[in-house]
Amino acid sequence: MAGQVNHEYHILEPDIWPLFGAFAGLVFTSGMVLYMHEMPNGYLVLGLGVAALIATFFAWFSNIVKEAQRGDHTPVVQLHMRYGMILFIASEVMFFVGWFWSWFDFSLFPSELSEVVQGEFPPAAIEEVLNPFKLPLLNTLILLCSGTTVTWAHHSLIHGDRDGLKKGLWATVILGAIFTCIQAYEYSAAPFAFGGNTYSSAFYMATGFHGFHVLVGTIFLIVCLRRAYLGHFTPRQHFGFEAAAWYWHFVDVVWLFLFIVVYVWGGWGHEFH
Repeated sequence: MAGQVNHEYHILEPDIWPLFGAFAGLVFTSGMVLYMHEMPNGYLVLGLGVAALIATFFAWFSNIVKEAQRGDHTPVVQLHMRYGMILFIASEVMFFVGWFWSWFDFSLFPSELSEVVQGEFPPAAIEEVLNPFKLPLLNTLILLCSGTTVTWAHHSLIHGDRDGLKKGLWATVILGAIFTCIQAYEYSAAPFAFGGNTYSSAFYMATGFHGFHVLVGTIFLIVCLRRAYLGHFTPRQHFGFEAAAWYWHFVDVVWLFLFIVVYVWGGWGHEFH
C-alpha cells in the first residue's frame, strides 16, 4: 500500500526550524560581535539573536517530544539518539579539556616576562584566592547529592514508581538551583575580578562555563519534571529523561575535577579569602 511504513526508522517531516535556527545563530553571533565592539544597536541585535535561539530550542524540542509521544521513536531510533547524546557529551568533555589544558599551562609554566605574573601561580597580582573548603566544598556536596537524587528518580521510573520519579526530580532541580545561587554569591564575593591575569581569566572561564552547564542541565530537568506530571515517560521509553540524567552526571564529574584542580591544587599555599 502506498505510504505504508515497513521499517523502524523515523523519516522526519519537512520543518522550518533547522533553517530558522541557522538564521538565529547568525543573528546571535553578529550581535555578539557588535556588542563586544560597542557598536550601535549591538544590544538590539544580540537580544534578537538570543530570543530567536530560545524560540528555536522551544519549538524544535517540542516537536521531538510530540514525535516521542506518537510512537516515532522506535527502539532503533532511540539507539541512534543515544549515540548522538554520547557524542554530544564527548564534545563537551573536549570543550572542558581545553580549559583544563590552559589552567595547567598557566600554572606549570607561569610567565616571567609579565609584571602581573612574575613567574608565580597564582600570579603576584592575586593577593588572595577563594578558600576551597568553604563555599566550593559546600557546592561539591550539593552536586554529589543531586547526582544521587537524579539516580533515585531514574530507578523509580524504571520500576514504575512515578511518585518517586517526581520527588527525585524536584530534589535535583532544587539542588541545582541552590548550586547556581551559591556560585553567583561566590563570584560577587571573590577577592579578584575577571581578567587582568592568567589565574582570574582561566578561573572564571572554567567555572563560569560549568555554571552555565548547570543552568542548562537544570532547565533540562525542569522540562523532564513537567513531562513526568503529564505522564510522558514509561519504564521502557524515557530517553528524554535518560539524556538529562547523563548530562547531569557529566556536570557532576566536571565539577569534581574543577574542585580538585582549580580550587584546591590551583590555590595551594596561597592566602585564602
